[in-house]
Amino acid sequence: MLKTLLEAFALISTWEVIIAMFAASVYGLVIGSLPGLSATMATALLVPVTFYLSPIAAIATIVAASSMAIFSGDIPGALLRIPGTPASAAYADEAYAMTRKGQAELALGAGVWFSAVGGIAGVLSLMILAPPLAEIALSFSTFEYFWLALLGLMCATLVARSSPVKAIAGMFLGLLVSCIGIENPGGVPRFTFGITDLFGGIEPIPALVGVFAVSQVMRAMLTPEPPPLPRRKFGSIMAGQWRLTKQYHWQMTRGNIVGIIIGVLPGAGADMAAWVSYAMSKRFSKEPEKFGTGHVEGLVEAGASNNASIASGWVPSLLFGIPGDTIAAIAIGVLYMKGLNPGPTLFTEKASSMYAIYLMFIIANILMIPLGIAMIRIAAYILLAPRSTVMPIIMLCCAVGSFAIGNNMFGVVTVAAFGVIGYVMEANGYPVAAMVLGIVMGTMVEQAFVTSLIKSDGSILPFFERPVAAILAAMAIGALLWPVMVWVWRKVKQPQAAAATSR
Repeated sequence: MLKTLLEAFALISTWEVIIAMFAASVYGLVIGSLPGLSATMATALLVPVTFYLSPIAAIATIVAASSMAIFSGDIPGALLRIPGTPASAAYADEAYAMTRKGQAELALGAGVWFSAVGGIAGVLSLMILAPPLAEIALSFSTFEYFWLALLGLMCATLVARSSPVKAIAGMFLGLLVSCIGIENPGGVPRFTFGITDLFGGIEPIPALVGVFAVSQVMRAMLTPEPPPLPRRKFGSIMAGQWRLTKQYHWQMTRGNIVGIIIGVLPGAGADMAAWVSYAMSKRFSKEPEKFGTGHVEGLVEAGASNNASIASGWVPSLLFGIPGDTIAAIAIGVLYMKGLNPGPTLFTEKASSMYAIYLMFIIANILMIPLGIAMIRIAAYILLAPRSTVMPIIMLCCAVGSFAIGNNMFGVVTVAAFGVIGYVMEANGYPVAAMVLGIVMGTMVEQAFVTSLIKSDGSILPFFERPVAAILAAMAIGALLWPVMVWVWRKVKQPQAAAATSR
């Protein structure tokens, strides 16, 4: 283990990795602090840059930018009541109420401190959970992988904040997209319509860039410009944070645990972790009446939760190629591109690379404190950047990056098409995360299913005969039927409630 750790240190000690990590950290802080630009979009725009970096440097940029962007979304939320990222929306009102009370430093300090602590807790979960799970996963056959992938898809529909039916529809759309091309077990062209460019299928990365970046630009075009930030001088950002840590240590721990659990669930992510943790904080608080009036307790728990989910979301991604969230989905694409194919063998054959990822997460979260404080102090200047300047730059990055992926215009068209699809889906309440999960995991589900059928000579029974496969099958089928059971239960209860009211 010591030898592997020393090799990992050697991998991240190169100038390329250090510069890439620092630059990506600054970039993530800036993008996350601009209202409406998400951490996922920041990560997606980095993909073209990773083409020209070594594997470890490429992963370093994803790790650093995503961790920083999740935190810096708190800055416009606290100062303008406009969350920079969806994860910050859960407690933006609370943070803004603290600013109105003259406690902006305490609110922003809590954001940076508890985000860093939560991020390190998430890394520890990745280090503890991943190796033993990798040992178990080595005994998995295609039957277990099929049910595991299906369970991942079903979980994404269960945790969606919108209607489960809309989440399932989005997932099926993603599965349909993954069917395009000839890269299927039968080698038969599907949904190509005679277009040569479609024979290779739709690459996940251009689809992700379109859904998260281009659609965001389209939404920004239709929403009013946020109000200018009033000039003010900040006091000590970190003053009082140790007192808060001792006062709310249980809330911080609970937020870390919730973030880790939600991060492991496919398709959930930091925004879900923040919303759940803020709601739990209010539910179990001794002073629930103070929530909404500028009470720091909710910020402590939600801040600790959202960054913990970032690292723990890499557990299913590295082990099975199943993304824990949309950022991990982009990371999976980069891992494949750099020859670090996700799977349990990654922990045995390339153990030093895994330890390098752990170390990069820890370094990114430590860097978050000094860089986050600097970002808070210069936030007034960053937030002055007009949308009319920022949005064209983002579109240019999307176009250049999508062209660089395949050196043809088809990538640009793909990004534009998925930008429109993502915009229309979100405008009508369909979660794009479920569609992304379908695109990323569709090939895995199909290949595992077809390979298993070939092994079993067309019989379905072997899908349920192995103990682990049977347990995963029961969980996947339960997750599939759960929305139906909830709908039936509500339909049965409504007449009973109406009859009770009429009496």
